[in-house]
Amino acid sequence: MIGKIITCCLLFSLNAAAQEQETIDSVSTSDGKSNLMVWLHRVQQYLDAKAKKKVDLHYIEVPDKPWRVVLRYKESVFDVDYSNTVGNPSAGDGMDWQMCFEPPMSPSIGVWAGYRGTGIAVAKSLGKKKETMFAFSTTGAKYGANLRLHSFDVTEGTFASTVYENGKVIPLNGDARLLAPVSIASLYLNGYYVFNGRRYSQAAAYNQSVIQRCSAGSLLLGATLYMAGIDLSDDKNSSLILLSSNVGRIKMHQGNIGIGYGYNWVPFRGFVVNAMAMPTICFYNRVKVYKYDCNYELVEAKGSTADYGQWNPETHTWANGKTHRPIPSGNDTSWYDEVDSWEVGSETDYSLLRFNVDLRLGIAYNWSNYFIGAQAQFNNFSFKKDQCKVNLFDAYARMSFGVRL
Repeated sequence: MIGKIITCCLLFSLNAAAQEQETIDSVSTSDGKSNLMVWLHRVQQYLDAKAKKKVDLHYIEVPDKPWRVVLRYKESVFDVDYSNTVGNPSAGDGMDWQMCFEPPMSPSIGVWAGYRGTGIAVAKSLGKKKETMFAFSTTGAKYGANLRLHSFDVTEGTFASTVYENGKVIPLNGDARLLAPVSIASLYLNGYYVFNGRRYSQAAAYNQSVIQRCSAGSLLLGATLYMAGIDLSDDKNSSLILLSSNVGRIKMHQGNIGIGYGYNWVPFRGFVVNAMAMPTICFYNRVKVYKYDCNYELVEAKGSTADYGQWNPETHTWANGKTHRPIPSGNDTSWYDEVDSWEVGSETDYSLLRFNVDLRLGIAYNWSNYFIGAQAQFNNFSFKKDQCKVNLFDAYARMSFGVRL
């Protein structure tokens, strides 16, 4: 009796297994989706096991759900201090001046989506100029990298100068409104290496790919490529070009490397506060300026200039044979309609080592499969070419809300 029961159970099990295998085979051969899903599941298991193996799970938690979708709101701040020297102020004849371009804060809203620490983001500007921005970022236990692009046009600034004339020092300050926009663009590419990647995660506070469970810190090795450009070359900005020693465009490239320190403070489960500071040394600093000439010169006209006649753009001469016409005195701006400027060459300068700084602050809180965060970053870059000096402040503040899938 018992033998018959065992025989019936074995026959039933074999028959059920055969039916199950037949069902899987029929689905797999029909569309191939099951095989694909099995393969993707195995890849995910391998990546998850590899990610957990690289960290100390007592300090860093690797969430079981690897996919994340994050909604972001961001405010960007960009400030450019542009200065130059006209004449010879040290001899009491000339002017030192500085123009500060500080456009309004630029708000944007966007979405980040990706697997673990790697993903792409798309954002839409909420300002007057509707811009769409894309970004790519990737982080791991030992590394991280991110790319940031920024460009805008500005027509307003703050002008500050000191005029040296006949033994007198005359300060001139006030707001300035340009007749044509100045175009400013920058590219920021940053990568870092974490020495204590098993217990400290930079990503825990900035993209929440992992969760910091206990407080920890680490030395960081970072490298940054920064490229920026300033374009003043519109004819209506000829007076600014003349004040800039005939500089109409500037292109700046910097390569920076530094060692800093980051610390994650975890006062209670799921909550982390990060602070990071990294002083950097610029080992590659190239400034290329493009010089322009103009059919006017930066001296006040003495007497009538009516005999100059028409300007010939082909020969770069006025009808009376002269190449430059003095700028009229007073508030006469009608001469702007006759301005003609053109590029006459470029100069490249490789400067000595310079000092820059990278500061970051991040806060995040995780619960269940959700998280919120706030991050801020500040960068400062400076350039110099002869009397021309440029100091750029590039910063942002961001809030985020995400879900793990």
